[in-house]
Amino acid sequence: MLVTLTLTGAVVLVLLQAAVVVCDFPATLTLERAFPANHRIELNELRVRDSFRHRRILQQQSSPVGVEFPVEGTYDPYRVGLYYTTVQLGSPPKDYYVQIDTGSDVLWVSCNSCTGCPTSSGLQIPIEFYDPSSSPTSSLISCSDQRCSQASRSSASGCSRSSNQCSYTFQYGDGSGTSGYYVSDLMHLDTIGIDSGSSNSSANVVFGCSTSQTGDLTKTDRAVDGIFGFGQNGLSIISQLSSQGIAPDAFSHCLVGSGVGGGILVIGQIMEPNMVYTPLVQSQPHYNVNLQSISVNGQTLSIDPSTFAISDNQGGTIIDSGTTLAYLAEDAYKPFEDAITQSVSQSVQPLISKGNRCYLITSSVSDVFPIVSLNFEGGASMHLRPQDYLLQQNAVNGAEVWCIGFQTISNQGITILGDLVLKDKIIVYDLGGQRIGWSDYDCSSSVNVSSTSSGGKSEVVNAGQIDGCTSLHITRYELILALILASLLHMGVTAGGFYL
Repeated sequence: MLVTLTLTGAVVLVLLQAAVVVCDFPATLTLERAFPANHRIELNELRVRDSFRHRRILQQQSSPVGVEFPVEGTYDPYRVGLYYTTVQLGSPPKDYYVQIDTGSDVLWVSCNSCTGCPTSSGLQIPIEFYDPSSSPTSSLISCSDQRCSQASRSSASGCSRSSNQCSYTFQYGDGSGTSGYYVSDLMHLDTIGIDSGSSNSSANVVFGCSTSQTGDLTKTDRAVDGIFGFGQNGLSIISQLSSQGIAPDAFSHCLVGSGVGGGILVIGQIMEPNMVYTPLVQSQPHYNVNLQSISVNGQTLSIDPSTFAISDNQGGTIIDSGTTLAYLAEDAYKPFEDAITQSVSQSVQPLISKGNRCYLITSSVSDVFPIVSLNFEGGASMHLRPQDYLLQQNAVNGAEVWCIGFQTISNQGITILGDLVLKDKIIVYDLGGQRIGWSDYDCSSSVNVSSTSSGGKSEVVNAGQIDGCTSLHITRYELILALILASLLHMGVTAGGFYL
């Protein structure tokens, strides 16, 4: 740090230069201060003068970097088979447990008039029903509301002439479904800012009030209060908060694969030096990426690249946190399975269990099975450990049975990367940059979250395990102390210049 004090006529110019590292981009911050030279200034007066400047600095940098949500659940289909978080809705705020789903757009929760909605959960969480009439900040979305038109792009929406309600119907890939109507109410947010770590705020958002559920949504074993859609549609919470200037147009998750699971979910970009990115496929309703090839032990499999391509709006590769396992296009599955089996043929005993390819092993799965690489457009590769494509089922005479966790969907030609693959990785959905990034990570650790404002300014804070510290190498508080120090130094200067 260089502090230069030089007397020139009646002005002392203080130049303070400090290298500030934010998001790996160095910048130079120059602060100027002028003082009369013919009289001494009291320290209190200097502090008052500085405080006005500092107040402006703090106001300019007070916008939240992101929004944090707690994560519970696990990918393990024999335990939970889903990850979920908590949202606070209404006045007074109530907690609702909702599944994290990047494969759909809208947030919806069960309402008090719901038919077929479970009233208890095997996840040992309370089931809460949203009641619009009990929240004074709640309002119905009418048929003429512009937001009802937005809703029609992501659901089979309609309007009731008698009640003037904007309604919806969702059908999911597992055959389950829900219908209801849209409401607007407060969502209470746990925002993370650059100064105070975590704080509370709220935003008015539109979400679904479910009055009917069918299929797996009616089962109690994995029942939650609703689904939190993180898609790109204008009615997604991501889009709503971004358009209001409350949060950035990006979100990230890091899902713990071991133990009881859990993880981190933030609206904002998690920063990690080893992140790699691939472009999103444009004009698609889901998070489609271009998978180009698969490698096993560094050897690229003989799979026609068109196997992974989108044709007539079908097929392609989707990243979906609402899917428990992972699915390969049919033409890719057999080469994949054969390559795995061949690479471990000398170490394990292959077998078929309930129609799935499995292996009987007596040593560590990590020591026996190969690394699999999914290679995407732009040169980005996602490296899968054996635990990222195998599932342990049971044990036979002291030997473990591990089965390939990748499945196929008949006659669809689609590849879906679900929680089996996504766990133990930072996954960043950069909607502004239209790209998805990832990096292997210990998701039980805290993370750095970055937000770039419309003016191009980046801010980074620590999230996950909030401790109130930031990732700025030189914080604004150090700059304030430096300014005060410079003022004190001036009081002791009589002539000439000196350097520290």
